[in-house]
Amino acid sequence: MMTPLWDRRVRLGCALLACFCTGALADGLLRMKYVRSEPGVRDVATVRLRAETSGDAAAQARPDTTRTASERAPAPVVAATTGLMPTGHLRMPIDGVEVEALKGGFDERRGARPHEAIDILAPRNTPVLAVENGTVAKLFISNAGGITFYQFDPSGRLAYYYAHLEKYADGLHEGQAVAQGDVIGYVGTTGNAPPGTPHLHFAVFELDETRRWWKGKAIDPYLVFKSRG
Repeated sequence: MMTPLWDRRVRLGCALLACFCTGALADGLLRMKYVRSEPGVRDVATVRLRAETSGDAAAQARPDTTRTASERAPAPVVAATTGLMPTGHLRMPIDGVEVEALKGGFDERRGARPHEAIDILAPRNTPVLAVENGTVAKLFISNAGGITFYQFDPSGRLAYYYAHLEKYADGLHEGQAVAQGDVIGYVGTTGNAPPGTPHLHFAVFELDETRRWWKGKAIDPYLVFKSRG
């Protein structure tokens, strides 16, 4: 016959065992209901942790398949809408400037708007030169660009835009033919350029079939000069 003390111990042990079994059963049911794995879905964090702790170099070297294609590889650089650029050497619009100095200017921002051009700093009244043979498409004065000059290339497919000029070269007029290296104007700060920072704002536009001087797709001058330097 069990003593009262022994009886109490047996009862307590049975109660604890019953609580443990009940908890384990409830946990299993909850996992089946809420932590069910979807087909094809991997726990990336667990896989990485196992690879790191096990020293599995091959697993760590494998590409991250959870990243999108656009994140895995940079987008291709599009230089023009047609992809067919005129050929032939271009010269810098300002003497003494290296092509690599133009890199990155196109992608900069000017407040909320994209720059889509390059800025070449130079002393005021530095001569600005035609980058290649062509035609004076438009002489125009605007609030933003100040004294500006639009030049068509010989094919009529590209327009070169020179802005913030101090003044035009003497005798310049619309429809005039210009030769590569001709002085077409002088560096200044007209338009919205900072008064104390004279520079040339230079852009390249690929024109559509209408050949309108104010329309076109901006393309990176750095890429144009790099390919035709």
